[in-house]
Amino acid sequence: MLATLVIGLREGLEASLIVGIIAAFLSRTGKSLRPMWIGVASAIALSIGVGVVLEVISADLPQAQQEGMESIIGFVAVIFVTGMIGWMNQHARNLRSDLEHSAASALRDGTAWALVGMAFLAVLKEGFETSVFLLAAFQSSTSSLAAGAGAVIGIAVAVGIGIGIYRGGIKLNLARFFRVTGLFLVLVAAGLVLSAIRTAHEAGWILIGQQATVNLSWLAPNGSVQAALLTGVLGIPSDPRLIEVLGWFAYLVPVLLYLLWPASRRPSPARKPALLFGLAGATMVAAIVLAVAVPLPGAYSPGAAKLVAAGGDSAGTASLTRSGNAYSFDVNQGGAVSSHAFSFSQTKPDGSDGIASRLWQNAATSSESQSLSLVDLIALSGGRVPIGIDPSQNPGPFSTTRETRATLSVRASGSTLLDASLRSVSILTLSGGGLNSPRTITVESPKSSPSWSATSSYVARTAAGIAAAASARTELLLWKLYLPVVLVVAALLLAFAGYRGKRILRKRERVKDGDVAGSAAGAAAAPQPARV
Repeated sequence: MLATLVIGLREGLEASLIVGIIAAFLSRTGKSLRPMWIGVASAIALSIGVGVVLEVISADLPQAQQEGMESIIGFVAVIFVTGMIGWMNQHARNLRSDLEHSAASALRDGTAWALVGMAFLAVLKEGFETSVFLLAAFQSSTSSLAAGAGAVIGIAVAVGIGIGIYRGGIKLNLARFFRVTGLFLVLVAAGLVLSAIRTAHEAGWILIGQQATVNLSWLAPNGSVQAALLTGVLGIPSDPRLIEVLGWFAYLVPVLLYLLWPASRRPSPARKPALLFGLAGATMVAAIVLAVAVPLPGAYSPGAAKLVAAGGDSAGTASLTRSGNAYSFDVNQGGAVSSHAFSFSQTKPDGSDGIASRLWQNAATSSESQSLSLVDLIALSGGRVPIGIDPSQNPGPFSTTRETRATLSVRASGSTLLDASLRSVSILTLSGGGLNSPRTITVESPKSSPSWSATSSYVARTAAGIAAAASARTELLLWKLYLPVVLVVAALLLAFAGYRGKRILRKRERVKDGDVAGSAAGAAAAPQPARV
């Protein structure tokens, strides 16, 4: 409630001041206020409509897209409020004279209806900023009712102050007022940055920097006044993540320095470009150091995979090597090594265990005819009499056609063997031995082609190791790639600002030199007094 109250108060007061100053100017000049009120009413209606449309669009979206929409609104609100704080910090002292000059120009260059556009654009700017900022504050607030009440109270107080200033009953130090409220809004905006980063993570946009940092539940227990202040007003959760803390500080520190830096210690216009170039260079150096110095972890290496047969006995080991797009899968069973080569193009994506991996399968079929006794048939069936065979009526021997299909499966993540198995299934077609008609039975793991698989402990350990290595790599990319990119962009912006400031200085120097030269030429051309 406090955050929305201050937002409504400050933004409402800005709009009230604009309207009040224009109205006072028109009253002194004897002009009608009707065109101005048309512009104001149109801007207010459009601002409310923007807020309603954004809320309706956000509410109708699926959950993940709602989170993404909230992130966009939050970041836009931060941009608006930052620009508004900076502009008002520079122009609060001269707000009245600037607006009156603009109003006079509008009347001089056009008609009274020119004030419609002036009032419309001025109030629309404040109203649109208010709509977006309040909508972002509502979305991050724990109570929409309290947030709405705070906004209404703040706007009502702002309108009252604006009327008082217009009529001359209230004297307000605008520079001090906007400075104090600006400091509070910087804290609120920093909380919006944090909230927008969190919703961006929930939308699946930001996946890095999700390590826990500090636990603030002891400072602000759920349901307490401290929690309402910390989370509801400042937007700081009890469990901030690393990327959220970095975003919070990255916004808060430079904006607070800009607001609080003493005017007496600020660099002169002549020194400002050099300072900006120096900051740009330091920022670029920091980006390069991070990009070069932060190491990335290597691929997880679990060693050879232990294999186990269908009956639980050890079946040897398996390993995988990769060179470019070529794979070599080797199985060692009691000293006998069998190798299987395949290429990346022969694999297909596999998302088992939530790990990005590739699956290669190779099936081989063989067929043979033989004679099996009843004892052999029972042994092939795992010690059980196959269904449909009656030993008293079907004593054997049986004429058998065996078709065996052996499927080798290899799953890899990069060059790491994740899982492997060989499954052999035989289809036996039996005739004779007392059978009235041919019978078909399916048996697994015939002795001629035994089935095996990687041990479950190896698969679980390797999957966990690959996931941990990928997570560590992703987190380190925050420091090695993403943060350096942000620093490079900041360095370029600082360098551009320095270049622009230097050009402005040179232009002023040329104008000054031209004025001096013009004065000198004028003095030289002036008639000299006659000598007596």
